[in-house]
Amino acid sequence: MLSQSKFKVVLDAGHGGKDFGAIKNGLKEKEVALDVVLRIGKILKNDTDIEVLYSRKTDVFVELRERADKANKAKADLFVSVHCNSNPSSKPYGSLTLVMGLSRSSKNLEIAKTENSVIFQEANYKKNYKGFDPNNPETLIGLKILQEESLKSSIDFASSIQNKFANQLNRKNKGVHQQPLWVLDATCMPGVLIEMGFISNKNEASYLGSEKGKNEMAKAIALSIIQYKDEYFATTGTSGVKEQTVTKEETEPKQDTPIKEIKGKEYKVQIATSKRKLATEPSNFKGLKNVSRTFEKGYYKYFYGNVSTDVDCKKLLAEAKKKGYDSAFIVAGNEINN
Repeated sequence: MLSQSKFKVVLDAGHGGKDFGAIKNGLKEKEVALDVVLRIGKILKNDTDIEVLYSRKTDVFVELRERADKANKAKADLFVSVHCNSNPSSKPYGSLTLVMGLSRSSKNLEIAKTENSVIFQEANYKKNYKGFDPNNPETLIGLKILQEESLKSSIDFASSIQNKFANQLNRKNKGVHQQPLWVLDATCMPGVLIEMGFISNKNEASYLGSEKGKNEMAKAIALSIIQYKDEYFATTGTSGVKEQTVTKEETEPKQDTPIKEIKGKEYKVQIATSKRKLATEPSNFKGLKNVSRTFEKGYYKYFYGNVSTDVDCKKLLAEAKKKGYDSAFIVAGNEINN
């Protein structure tokens, strides 16, 4: 009998043990991060479709390598690292969320250096990180950008978090940023690093240190995780077995590009691309029927419908978008297998 497949999320409380993180206004970053993470986990436990894993549940030092290894070995679907920000000045405030990528600004590069610098506290960091120096921008360039599928999913998830912080909690939204972070680079799934706010700012430190603040931040993050799970993963099908859906197609929408109709060709709507092989049944694709699948260069492509004209396919495209496949687009003829 098949076991039910659950959505796995790794909750990573930043720092810990001898690595205190930032210490400002009576708060220790490692303690605030752990407190919020445990609250997130408690909320997620109420969803039977989610399996929660922790990089740490107590005040212990965990190497970045261990955090990534745990997530990869568990084949987690999402990695969420929780931190607090800090600045020499007491003026900056607001929340931001980071995803893996090359540096976009010197200001955010300083955050990346700070979060990567824990490497130096590890006994065998030269061996474990192969000479990676978080203080040298040249070595940061050597980090690979996450594959487009994971990066797009990470950005979507990060945006959801920031929107909830801003719209529901009235926190200053400092946006989503791509930065070279080792722990996100080393994990093989979508992931984010959340800077909940500046504990170097007196007012923000007061909020993040309060029961109200920690509860609100935890709830916003938990709801974003649940929303991500519901959007990117399927509900239980007729077999009663929970199957994971593919992530949205990583290619940008092409509906504005006219499709030249060619007599005798078939037209389909490409709705997703994934490394996961899924049964092409409606329960895995938000109820869409007539889904087909091809495999190329390590990825599965999933298509909706099969019609002979561009006009009919545009109707299918509208149906797919209505179901939530916002990046779906029309393909014709040999494009389907290329």
